[in-house]
Amino acid sequence: MAEEEAVQFEEGPVPVLKWDQGLFEQIVRGFQFPVEWDARYPRQSQTAADALPGNFRLPATNFMASILHFYRFHVSQMSPAGMVRVRHFEFLCRSQGMEPTVEKFQDFYQLIRNIGFYSFGNCGAAKKILLSPPKSFQ
Repeated sequence: MAEEEAVQFEEGPVPVLKWDQGLFEQIVRGFQFPVEWDARYPRQSQTAADALPGNFRLPATNFMASILHFYRFHVSQMSPAGMVRVRHFEFLCRSQGMEPTVEKFQDFYQLIRNIGFYSFGNCGAAKKILLSPPKSFQ
């Protein structure tokens, strides 16, 4: 198992990925996106809801945005396991009629870095709320 390290938020924010047209084109070339994907850099006013049918869209909630804003990293820097923990926490809160907040989330999880991506691990003596995390993301 890869070694995980707790990220001390007090040391300063995690760098945020700053996308621009040049970086987008570099990614498209570097990963050799097929021409039929018709990958385009969005205009300033566009959102995922404006994407053409069949284009990739990332479902996100206000709670996910608040987590990303608080910890100051981009969704592309979060591991799949971290995404599962955030969404699972949100679903549990909503199923109990509670609004999920960063403060409540911090009672259970702490930010960790694992193999270059950010995730969330159990916080100290807090009771585990995700007892059987997924083994793979197929």
